[in-house]
Amino acid sequence: MEAGRILHIGIPCTPGRPPPPHRVPNFPRFIWASSVQRKGGYKGPKPGRDWIADWVSKNDDTVRSLPIYVGGASLLAVLFNRAVSGIAPVADASSSQSRSDLLTLGLAVTNVLAGLVWLSIRPKSIIPVEPQGVECQVIYSHLPESVVSEMLWAWESLSTVTCCRSLVIVYDSQCIVQIGVAAKSMNDGEPFSVDAAKLMQGSLCQGVLKSGAQSYLANLSLYPGRSELPFLPSNTQAVILQPLGDRGIAILGGDTIRGFTTSDQAWITYIGEKLDATLAKYTSNIPSVVQE
Repeated sequence: MEAGRILHIGIPCTPGRPPPPHRVPNFPRFIWASSVQRKGGYKGPKPGRDWIADWVSKNDDTVRSLPIYVGGASLLAVLFNRAVSGIAPVADASSSQSRSDLLTLGLAVTNVLAGLVWLSIRPKSIIPVEPQGVECQVIYSHLPESVVSEMLWAWESLSTVTCCRSLVIVYDSQCIVQIGVAAKSMNDGEPFSVDAAKLMQGSLCQGVLKSGAQSYLANLSLYPGRSELPFLPSNTQAVILQPLGDRGIAILGGDTIRGFTTSDQAWITYIGEKLDATLAKYTSNIPSVVQE
């Protein structure tokens, strides 16, 4: 009975009253602010350097000539050994020394030839060129100001971020934009005008419009279709043909062989889709183009 009374008193029951909130015990915490603030600084692995690769890149000519030096030294060593060893200068097939000398001579000559090949074959350095032509800015005059500003934004973005130095946009067989460096006309020295109708009938544009995919001419000098782009500077290195839906095309001329990267090509595709959606609203009736 006494035990039951103590239990009843120790756990009172009050109906209608919510139980007390459960409190989480506050344990001490230890937090490191950063590894830099710890005594001794950063103790993890550090990026290493390939000293051999660095030395080879800085001494390219020496490395390419090294097989010639090794081969020449081997030849001199064989001749010196032949002279001081008292062996007859004529090779004797029955002599092991003669067979060893012949094998060494063959390896030495191989080293010399390898060095000559390394010196004659060098990777061609790809550097940007200065486009040969005249600066121009030809924009369709009846476009709304918002569309013109978008065209200029596209040009400024492409010329700043990529190797693009010439931009031509043809839509509904009319030249909407010709901006950047253009080829110089033979008659008056003015920018070479774009014959939009002839351009759209060419094999390059027709192939791009039929496929609906971007065409990248990484080295323009290797493609016979370059004759269809006479309005670009004569030393244009690379060209991208970007379709604008099925009604137009954007032509970008670059100043570097293989200068447009994979990310550049993907970005240009998105810009082409945006320009197509914008031009489709304002080009139902296009008059002639004027030069600014």
